[in-house]
Amino acid sequence: MASRNQVKPVSFLSPQYVNGVYIPSGLLLVGCAIVKVEWLPYAVVLALALGTWKIYVNRKYSECNVIVALRSGNAANSLFPSETKKVLKPDVFQEFELKEKTVLSHNVAIYRFNLPTSNSILGLPIGQHMSVAANITQPDGEVKEVVRSYTPISSDENYGYFDLLIKSYPTGNISKHMAQMKVGQTLKVKGPKGAMVYTPNLVKRFGMIAGGTGITPMLQVIRAIIRGRPKNGGNDTTEVDLIFANVNTEDILLKEDLDALAKEDNGFRVHYVLNNPPEKWDGGVGFVTPDMIKTKLPPPGPDMKILICGPPPMVSAMKKATDSLGYEKPRPVSKLIDQVFCF
Repeated sequence: MASRNQVKPVSFLSPQYVNGVYIPSGLLLVGCAIVKVEWLPYAVVLALALGTWKIYVNRKYSECNVIVALRSGNAANSLFPSETKKVLKPDVFQEFELKEKTVLSHNVAIYRFNLPTSNSILGLPIGQHMSVAANITQPDGEVKEVVRSYTPISSDENYGYFDLLIKSYPTGNISKHMAQMKVGQTLKVKGPKGAMVYTPNLVKRFGMIAGGTGITPMLQVIRAIIRGRPKNGGNDTTEVDLIFANVNTEDILLKEDLDALAKEDNGFRVHYVLNNPPEKWDGGVGFVTPDMIKTKLPPPGPDMKILICGPPPMVSAMKKATDSLGYEKPRPVSKLIDQVFCF
């Protein structure tokens, strides 16, 4: 995030000169040449005069910003932005303040937590998650620290905050605690943790199966892949096919985000499955079946992976389904080298 007092760019190729000097001057000269070529010398003089004045004003403004930064004591931050700081610690819980809460439905919300500074990032590798802890009063009245794992829907591309997408359950511990949190309260977090660390072109194709909030680690990987495409200056050519299963239409979390990513990138495809589909539904119906996996996801091979995340019964069923289709048998605890990886 840029500081409010940060010095404005003074490069002659900066947008303020391109948009404020070069383009208007060019339009003036071209227009004059079209309308009346005899006026062109006067137009050149006028363009030079106005351009020189504009450049002078901008450079004086930049010099004033330098003086303001020095006098305000913010020179170090304004003129020499501080280095990015990774915040997470794997062995120590730290407390982060809830900045805002965006309610998506009666039991789903996005919780945004402040990091210590505007230059801070979580320091969470793509594919990994973190532990969230809270002191929860149990039915017998005893207060117990409960720990659960969550994957942010933000990434280290986002400075100064992180976002958690949480679905609250009546019998949940952390999720119920989160639903009751007020802005200004804090949450204990530590990490990173997990065996998955995504790097560009880790495989040629990903097949993903997600259920409910199990979409969060998938979305993190998908966004990283698309950010790293050649059109964005990277070299990632990984193909991604996602099966996203839910009960009802309103349960499809972040559908607009997923649809926008699929529209933006032809290397990413999403297939929705609903237990209770509405009329004229063109997606899958019921539970995710071996036939759906066979039709929508890459076949077993040396340069592909199946990623699975969702409720425990679903994960168990998907392990059996992939095993029956000839994929390598999933381990009880997945490792990065596995063909079928369960978060």
